[in-house]
Amino acid sequence: MKRKRHVKGEAKRRRSSGEVGKGTTMASAEIVTDVQVRQKHLTKQVPIGCAACANRRPGWFCSLGSSVLADLELATSTITLPAQASLFHQGEDARCLYLICGGYLKLTAGRMNDRQMIVRIAGPGSMLGLYAVLSHGVYEVSAESLTSAQLRPVERDRFLNFLRVHKEAQMRAVQCICQEYRFALQDACRIALAETVAARLGKLLLELSHQIGEHVNDGAFRFPLLLTHEEMASMTCTTRETVTRTLGQFRKEGWISIEDSLVTVHQPERLQTLI
Repeated sequence: MKRKRHVKGEAKRRRSSGEVGKGTTMASAEIVTDVQVRQKHLTKQVPIGCAACANRRPGWFCSLGSSVLADLELATSTITLPAQASLFHQGEDARCLYLICGGYLKLTAGRMNDRQMIVRIAGPGSMLGLYAVLSHGVYEVSAESLTSAQLRPVERDRFLNFLRVHKEAQMRAVQCICQEYRFALQDACRIALAETVAARLGKLLLELSHQIGEHVNDGAFRFPLLLTHEEMASMTCTTRETVTRTLGQFRKEGWISIEDSLVTVHQPERLQTLI
C-alpha cells in the first residue's frame, strides 16, 4: 500500500506542476514493475528433492514418477540465479539444459545490443534448452532472470544417457517439445492474426494466464505482472502508452484487475472474444 500511495502521490504532483502530459500521467498511475516488486512473486522455497517440490506442474518434465526423478537428481544439482542475470545467450553451444524449480526467466530472440523480441516468460516446471540439447545445436534464444531463480542444470551427455534409460522421460521430453511448438505458434498468431491492439494484448494476457498463472475462483486466472508496459508493448507490436490505455479499458470493463503487481483475469472469455 505504501508503494502505491507513493506512485499516486508522485503522479498528482507532476500533474499539478505540468511536468507531464496525459499519457505519461496514466503511465505513472500504473503499478511499476521493477526488481523489488518482482521479488514479491518468488515461488515457495524449493525443498530438497524433486518429488517433494510444491512447484511441480502436471505435464511438465518435473512431474515424472518419483523413481525417475530420483535418477535425474543424481545427474544434477540446484543452483540459484540472481535477478536480472543472464543464464545463456542465443547462438551459444547448448552444453546444458535447465529445469526451472522456482522463479521466472525472460526468453528473448535477436541480436545483442540491437532490437530484441520477448518470446515468452518461463516459470517453475519449464525446461530451457531442450531442443538445442537434443539436436546438439545452439540455443535459439537468450535467457535472463526476472526474479531470483532456482534451477537444475543437466549436462547434455548426462541428460541423453538419462533418456536412454527411462522411456517415461523420453515421452515427457517429446511432450515438452510439443509445448514449445505450441508456444511458438501462439506467439506467431498473436502478432500476425490479431487485427487490433486489444486483441493482441488480450491474447497475451491469456497466454500468461496459462503459462505462469494459476486458477482462482469462478474460472479466473491470476499471475504475477513480471513485464513492464514497454515489454508488453514489444510483445504486441504497439506502444507503451497504448498498452497502458488498453489495460485501463480492460480494468474499467471489469475483465481484469491489477493489485500489488498481480494480474487477475476475471473474465477470460471476454478477452477470448477479441481474438
